[in-house]
Amino acid sequence: MNNYEVKIFSGNAHNVLAQKIAKSYGVEPGEVIVQKFSDGEFTASFEETVRGQDVYLIQPTFPPVDNLFELLLMVDAAKRASAKRIIAVIPYFGFARQDRKDKPRVAIGSKLVANMLTAAGVTRVITMDLHADQIQGFFEVPVDHLYASTVFMPYIQNNYDTSNLVMAAPDTGGTKRANAYAKHLDTELAICYKQRRVANEIQNMMVIGDVQGKDVLIIDDIIDTAGTMCKAADLMLENGAKSVSAMCTHGVLSGPAHERIAHSKLKELVITDTIPLREQNDKIKVLSVADLFAEVIQSIESHQSISSKFII
Repeated sequence: MNNYEVKIFSGNAHNVLAQKIAKSYGVEPGEVIVQKFSDGEFTASFEETVRGQDVYLIQPTFPPVDNLFELLLMVDAAKRASAKRIIAVIPYFGFARQDRKDKPRVAIGSKLVANMLTAAGVTRVITMDLHADQIQGFFEVPVDHLYASTVFMPYIQNNYDTSNLVMAAPDTGGTKRANAYAKHLDTELAICYKQRRVANEIQNMMVIGDVQGKDVLIIDDIIDTAGTMCKAADLMLENGAKSVSAMCTHGVLSGPAHERIAHSKLKELVITDTIPLREQNDKIKVLSVADLFAEVIQSIESHQSISSKFII
């Protein structure tokens, strides 16, 4: 494999992560300019040739929606510049929570995003911890779905006493994920059962499972306003837990999230850098996924399996 056949570009959403991935892979990030006009409109242009090359565009699509549209413009520019393959590296896939019709007359946002990326010219997608696994099927191109467990598992084994650990899901939807960790680490499992009246507002919660005297580690894919996580931590302690920590792949951390976490009973919150951390918080530890993405790019370019990159 020749590195000169691979070019890695970054939009404005997360330059730091893109630079880490490029460095880990062994290339310099390519130069792309996103020009903004006075009315807010913008356009993307590559300042170097991409003809006949594999172009990796690194851009998480968290809000604002400009991040998504910037990615679409870069894809279109690469296609019109005769790139050989256009791979969208989307560490955090925005709109993933809109994966089905949960009531009449609503949009399925994640399917719409998949359609737009495919129409723009994406030939492959690399992403991490989709909120719903079925989103992979929304694409008509290959999707490499990575898991944060690859970076979380070594951290757990090095920093926690697994003999007294209980893995927990903050809701019934996260049971499969937490159970996979519990099986791999040979620990018990607990589940928080919650009821909501409206989105982002919890009506009540209860714990299923024994956490008495245990160190509880709550596993989730997204932490947004942190309301569920902080209430789950309180509930675990009320049920006799010795300590409560949390691990979430995507630190969206919107609204009052940072304040809630700072004043919560969580011992620590471990997240990845799929989304840049906008505010420092003593309880939050960030693990980088740059090496994992770089290794997957290497495997794709050398036509090797990526299954060895998955711990669970």
